[in-house]
Amino acid sequence: MRSTPGLTPLIGIVNVGVMIVAAVVLLVHPLGGDDEPTTGQVTAPSPQPSPTATPTREPQRASAESARRVRANELGMVPVLMYHRILRKPVASIDRTPSQLRRELERLAKGGYVPITAAQYASGAIDVPAGAHPVVLSFDDGHPSHFALGPDGAPVPDTVVAVLYDVAARFPGFRPVATFWINKTPFGLRDRERQAQAVRWLVEHGFEVANHTYSHPDLRRLRTKKVNEAIVRGERLVTSLGAPPSYTFALPYGSRPKKRSAARKGKWDGTSYAYRAVFMAGSEPSVSPYAKTFDPYNIPRIQANGKKGECRRWCSEYWLGWLDKHPDRRYTSDGDPTRVSMPRRFKGKIQAKFREAMIAY
Repeated sequence: MRSTPGLTPLIGIVNVGVMIVAAVVLLVHPLGGDDEPTTGQVTAPSPQPSPTATPTREPQRASAESARRVRANELGMVPVLMYHRILRKPVASIDRTPSQLRRELERLAKGGYVPITAAQYASGAIDVPAGAHPVVLSFDDGHPSHFALGPDGAPVPDTVVAVLYDVAARFPGFRPVATFWINKTPFGLRDRERQAQAVRWLVEHGFEVANHTYSHPDLRRLRTKKVNEAIVRGERLVTSLGAPPSYTFALPYGSRPKKRSAARKGKWDGTSYAYRAVFMAGSEPSVSPYAKTFDPYNIPRIQANGKKGECRRWCSEYWLGWLDKHPDRRYTSDGDPTRVSMPRRFKGKIQAKFREAMIAY
């Protein structure tokens, strides 16, 4: 998609603001110790499967008529929402309360959005019902407010996972699935066995758990060798805890290393990494993975927030409202994961490798 006029030049400015605020957050809640596992080669896996909590849909064969009926546009924009801490009493401007999270998820559910993981989006493995809109819910830093299990083995109330399941129970078409990009103390747990238990639970329930570096440094300030080290140490942790090798990677603070390719591939201490998608920290809806303009190593996200201050035109409340007002610009599914449907006027925007799957009506 083409950026809204005047938007793209300002994205860097917004990212700087996100970096400054996130730095304050880390000072308030520093990350934990330095113990890490060691492992060998890291390779990119296939996209993670659909959530096990969601019944498998019956395959639907799309046609020009069925695509027209639901106004399918699979070259439309996909919101990738970026969350940090979920706190009853927010400390930083990027914090959200459980009630704010719940209201936003309910808004998405009522608006016909269906969550998918970042890996599913980036790989083009988008399988949502006809007429629905995919949304990626991403949570950075593996904060304790994201996930914890109670004595009964269920997610603790008001954690992200518990809220997701609550909303999904009330809106059956809304999948309880998200992507968690973690650092060295996932979900505030310092014991490796408990960390592994948490990560395995999430993966088994259809969530994506992936690398956000080991210690959350500003990669732009590091030499390339140190960038490689920060990423490899994080990836070793992710895989040692039971998650598959990360398909996606989220840049801390949205800050690219000086050698940009180091964010997606590199090697340190005998371990290499090769990510299939790299996510930023702001500040507009993302391009369809089937579009010519899709850049898998420069995927924007939208900060989850209201419309105050710099968020007046950059955060989730603004952009979800904008997409409601411009439904022709939003990704709407044809219900068939094997086809890519769009109005005929958009057919020139599809990547060549998807042309055989195209339905233009």
